[in-house]
Amino acid sequence: MVTFILGLPLIAGGVVFALPKNRLRNVVLIGVSLVHLLAVASFWISPPMGILNGFLALDPLGLIILSIESVLFFAVSLYVPAYVADEPGRSNRVFNGCILLLLFSVTLVTLSQHLGLFWVAIEATTLMSAPLINFHRRARALEATWKYLMIGSVGIALALLGTFFMALSAAGIKSLVLSDVLSQASSLSVPWLKLGVIFLVVGYGTKMGLVPMHSWKPDAYGEAPGPVGALLAGGLTNCAFLAFLRVSQICHQAHQTEFLSPILLMFGMLSIALAAFCMLGQVYLNRLLAYSSIEHMGILILGLGLGGAGFYGSLFHAVNNSFSKGLIFLVAGNIYQKYRSQRLSDIHGVVKVYPFTGGLLVAAMLAVTGIPPFGTFFSEWMILSAALDGRHYGLAFCYLLFLSVVFIAFISAILKMARGAPDEALVARTHKDSWTTILPPMALAGLTLLLGIYVPSFLDQALKNSSALLGG
Repeated sequence: MVTFILGLPLIAGGVVFALPKNRLRNVVLIGVSLVHLLAVASFWISPPMGILNGFLALDPLGLIILSIESVLFFAVSLYVPAYVADEPGRSNRVFNGCILLLLFSVTLVTLSQHLGLFWVAIEATTLMSAPLINFHRRARALEATWKYLMIGSVGIALALLGTFFMALSAAGIKSLVLSDVLSQASSLSVPWLKLGVIFLVVGYGTKMGLVPMHSWKPDAYGEAPGPVGALLAGGLTNCAFLAFLRVSQICHQAHQTEFLSPILLMFGMLSIALAAFCMLGQVYLNRLLAYSSIEHMGILILGLGLGGAGFYGSLFHAVNNSFSKGLIFLVAGNIYQKYRSQRLSDIHGVVKVYPFTGGLLVAAMLAVTGIPPFGTFFSEWMILSAALDGRHYGLAFCYLLFLSVVFIAFISAILKMARGAPDEALVARTHKDSWTTILPPMALAGLTLLLGIYVPSFLDQALKNSSALLGG
């Protein structure tokens, strides 16, 4: 099954480039995404066997991240055909093909148990996602794409150095397969391990968009179309987060958690703080969402640094954030295609003119800002509880303060879009909401709401098992 779930999107991606018609490419995209989702769902019942001497295998951490990715890609695959159809004369060859190759890449990330192969898979996600950012073929989009590639390449180069240092630390271990490293973690060279951890955190932190390695994110998210923003903010960030989870596993087994935790707390709080204040006064919707993504990446890393209950909260927040970010970026895609602008001052009366899109916009606002009963509220609350349990009172105060700033900035911007009187010209030329662009974000909204009301027992157990791997 491991070979199947990797080979399917890879082969389909190549097939899409050869198909002559947009409709056929859409059928392949949706069909492959659905089969991928069904295969991943089966892994919860019967986990697949590892292959290639343990290089490719699925553990509880990988299964959670892979499941998130599969759900998100399926939702985006349903959304993409109508979105691209609204771009007159635009072929979906590159768009659909790169999405399928990106699905292959993120699947490889979650299955990679060798630290070197993991690095290769992360780099592949960068290469496969870059062409998607330049979908609109604007000068600013091209600039954002190159910025994404250049800064991402610097980050991934630092991560490669970190992998080399980790290999030096594990010189007495037969391979860099995670199970081998973890089983013999006590024999790791501590100085080389610490140096490797620093480079890995900075390198993969660049991919994740943590402060101060975040400068590519507002530009890339600002120019990416809605479905691509959903994949970047809800999907690719989790690949980088998985890298942090792997580093945390190794440090826990090597008894170096006390070295790693302050680093994570620093990067986490810096990311939340800067994102909070940068969201104030933003004039473009997608850039506002980019800083929101930086904030939530900070929350993930903060929970990881706190440890204990913070592990569970951080993993649970990864699930909630992915679905809520997918939701709001798909809604942002709808808004752009209706208003042909990302400038907040150009967007008014969404609820009045487009009731379904407007309703989803308000729901997305509540989900992203962590308002109950959405799941994001409970995962953020778990991380706050972990800070209080660990007597990090100053950290808890700053956490609440910056979340309050985020709430004010986000609510004030989104409500102005949702309310107000729309332009008469817009009302005259408006057309109704399309179900093909409404149902996918509606499904993601439903998942985020469901996780705030009820956490399925299988997911709860997987989160507990994964927390135990991290030392929780």
